[in-house]
Amino acid sequence: MTSARPENRPLLSLLPEGTRHGSRSHVTCFFRCGNACDQPEPNPTDNPHVRDEITKAVARRAVLRGGAAGAGALLVGSLVTEGGLAAAATSGPAARAAAAGGVLATDRFRPVGPNKRDAFTVPSGYRSSVVIKWGDPVVYGAPEFDPRKQSVKAAERQFGFNCDYVGVLPLGRSTALLVVNHEYTTEPHMFPAGTYTDDEIKRISMTNHGMSVVRIVRGATPGSWRQVKALRSCTENRRIHIRTAFRLTGPAAGDARLRTTADPTGKRVLGTLNNCAGGTTPWGTVLSGEENFNQYFDAGAGLSPDYAAQYARYGINGSGRGWGTVDPRFDLSQEPHEPHRFGWIVEVDPYDPTSTPVKHTMLGRFKHEGANIALSRSGHAVAYMGDDERGDYLYKFVSAGKVDRSGTAAAKRRNMTLLTKGTLFVAKLTGDGTEDGRFDGKGKWIPLCSDTESFVPGMSVADVLIFTRLAADKVGPTKMDRPEDVQPNPVNGRVYAALTNNSNRGSGAMPVDEANPLASSKVRASIGAPLTDASGNRNGYVLEMTPYNGSHTANSFTWDLFLVCGDPEAPETYFGGFDKSKVSPISCPDNVAFDRAGNLWISTDGNVLGSNDGVFRVPVAGPNRGQVQQFCTVPKGAEACGPLITDGDRSLFVAVQHPGEVSGATFETPASTWPHTDDFPRPAVVVSYRDR
Repeated sequence: MTSARPENRPLLSLLPEGTRHGSRSHVTCFFRCGNACDQPEPNPTDNPHVRDEITKAVARRAVLRGGAAGAGALLVGSLVTEGGLAAAATSGPAARAAAAGGVLATDRFRPVGPNKRDAFTVPSGYRSSVVIKWGDPVVYGAPEFDPRKQSVKAAERQFGFNCDYVGVLPLGRSTALLVVNHEYTTEPHMFPAGTYTDDEIKRISMTNHGMSVVRIVRGATPGSWRQVKALRSCTENRRIHIRTAFRLTGPAAGDARLRTTADPTGKRVLGTLNNCAGGTTPWGTVLSGEENFNQYFDAGAGLSPDYAAQYARYGINGSGRGWGTVDPRFDLSQEPHEPHRFGWIVEVDPYDPTSTPVKHTMLGRFKHEGANIALSRSGHAVAYMGDDERGDYLYKFVSAGKVDRSGTAAAKRRNMTLLTKGTLFVAKLTGDGTEDGRFDGKGKWIPLCSDTESFVPGMSVADVLIFTRLAADKVGPTKMDRPEDVQPNPVNGRVYAALTNNSNRGSGAMPVDEANPLASSKVRASIGAPLTDASGNRNGYVLEMTPYNGSHTANSFTWDLFLVCGDPEAPETYFGGFDKSKVSPISCPDNVAFDRAGNLWISTDGNVLGSNDGVFRVPVAGPNRGQVQQFCTVPKGAEACGPLITDGDRSLFVAVQHPGEVSGATFETPASTWPHTDDFPRPAVVVSYRDR
């Protein structure tokens, strides 16, 4: 171990102050995704972008329309079935679903206005409280958190750093299990200067990645929750970290390209990295997506030429975190296969702390935002997924087996194998013309492989699953603008995808033309927009997909852009046809969720409209379809993650990730002190509920 105690600030001298992309600081861009937006677009193919398929309609629609399960129950998983499609109408089942919605689904509230407060802000009549924050004890025997006495042993028992996905699974009448991802670490905000060696910082940071399982209990006010502090009794509590063993499943498990010095079988991986969003399955487990895993691997003595094309397609360039100096598996010159063991969908059984979590190779390898399950009428599990990269794709997996609904322990074990066999698809979208004044069209799911057969010429099943991006490139899917969370709506059966943004739209790699109206001066001129704004898709979209004949197993669908986000006064924005003068501005949708009425809830990341990020409620049916209303804002420098509506629509859980992550801030000079329990910021999970 290095004996010197440096100032721990070498990175800060390399990171300019101010913002880098939109409202994101240089610090966020570096630590969260390794400055992904500054790298060449990893997808070099000439497959069309989604904007190329829908474009002329933006100008036309802007001109034509621009002005104007019982109460208290916790549900295991999103029990989405195909029968919900009937509820898309403005009356009948949709109206009944809306009436059945609880407080958060039906309450009229005054939307929270844009602000830059260092606070978690909710509407009048609501309140919020912190459930758990970075460093809080999770496992019995964990020490109380002290930023100057951090250690690997302590971090293995404490709540990890930045928190993203939030799941809540029922445990008893008044208790539940909270499952949270810990996506990444921001070292300048975690460690007091001169307190730790460089090697100590690396090892502690590595351990602060992963997941936490925590028992929570209802509070005195309906909708409120808190952590159970008597940890000795919380036998389910668990910290999953960089040394937790995972089992690889599916056709690619054991492949030679997944074998390393430490694991000659290619079936056992230590740890999970950069876990972003996720989903709760109908059988009571949690799915978690490994996203920007590429940034953790060092070049060492040099990159292997054997994987030059594969590394490039996944953005692996050897500019890592320096972890290779404390763990050789993160040195690509020593372990060139280690990156292939990340980028998967992870499944964890929160109810069994002794269980070995798995990484499902059958769901493909890419920068998974997450995975969410719908059940077909026939009982097949259908997982929807997005690859969070500029110019990458939407995916779907359909299981070969059918869900066992008997509810027994044996049934759960069988259901946990559903994601090991089936067929993996990628999406292609085409427009249907602009005469209707809408940007919509049709889509098809192109099969890539089953568990026994590859449908991509020249590639085996293992090739397709380990290098899914390269396989998808060959079949001509549609390049999307950062597809992140993709979730089926449990009420109307449609599927909603957050397309966060694409700040490079209009650059040489993504040229502006009439087919890309947010960057095309010609089209913008036709709708009276400023010619100087050629900044691409800065605010993002929400895509709505309707499976053919209401079947999630169908190979075709129709689609439309439900939201074109941004300032309501901007002519190109669109809010499901709702009056633009009566909506909240929204920018950079990231995660989505649904209440019992089927309303869409959206959390944002990277708001470029001059406000902190937040969470928004949006009806998807009826006369208020598209009415975006901001429910909360998160503190300065933070990202709103989750969200999750649960407990009979009485509770909104939000993970407040990286509060105070502003360029120039340090542990000693923070830009935020939220949640204001210390003189430095602590990422935390918050629950909001009616104040009564």
